[in-house]
Amino acid sequence: MAAYEPKKNSEIRIFESSDEMATDLAEYISQVSEISVKERGYFAIALSGGPLVSFLRKLCEAPYNKTLDWSKWYIFWSDERAVAKNHADSNYKSMKEGFLSKVPILSSHVYSINDNATVEDAATDYEFVIRQLVKVRTIGVSESTDCPKFDLILLGMGSDGHVASLFPKHQALELKDDWVTYITDSPQPPPERITFTLPVINSASNIAILATGVDKATAVHLAVSDCRDGPDTPAPLPARMVQPTNGKLVWFLDNAAASSLDMSDGAYQQHREY
Repeated sequence: MAAYEPKKNSEIRIFESSDEMATDLAEYISQVSEISVKERGYFAIALSGGPLVSFLRKLCEAPYNKTLDWSKWYIFWSDERAVAKNHADSNYKSMKEGFLSKVPILSSHVYSINDNATVEDAATDYEFVIRQLVKVRTIGVSESTDCPKFDLILLGMGSDGHVASLFPKHQALELKDDWVTYITDSPQPPPERITFTLPVINSASNIAILATGVDKATAVHLAVSDCRDGPDTPAPLPARMVQPTNGKLVWFLDNAAASSLDMSDGAYQQHREY
């Protein structure tokens, strides 16, 4: 197995257990939140769906539930399924039940998509909302890309290497000017979704990608390896295309997801508690 090193402005953290990962993720989010509030007066965070919500559980406990300045938090979604908010597939529903309802975030600071609109209109509406908040600097703006500069975007990764609702070889990966787009042909149900585009994701100050399980190992390996792309190289995975413009990317992996990485040269370090 070849040796690999993390890309520029990226870090890989590997954990023995889900509890260790959740503990470290809470500390990481807490630090980013405190810095953002101190520097900008706000903390704009974009969440995603899937198992991510279970790893936010430590934020609902002491000391974070008492010490974080929750009044400065503004919640967004990097992607959402075009279903009703009370639908089992709704990212909003799972995040509200597992996280938002357990911390004192202002309901007026939670920006979910319009579930009564068509998926196309929902994407348009969501981008409009974000543009308005960029104008008043509740969300920052990237000087290099003119895209919104979220303080933190939390992403999961599928076994196919997709992030948000950006799937391999999908035309949505090519979009340059849109901030939010929609798809009607997701390879995983439900088919209709809205999603941040790559320019928006890559403009964030901080990006964290969580991946657990041996079914993610190959995708993790392909996403973080430093092998050069050539004419015979398969199309890069969406997760590999997450390359912050002026921010930092942190991978949170369990041992199973990291099992295809070569750690013999010390490029990757087992995470140690703060």
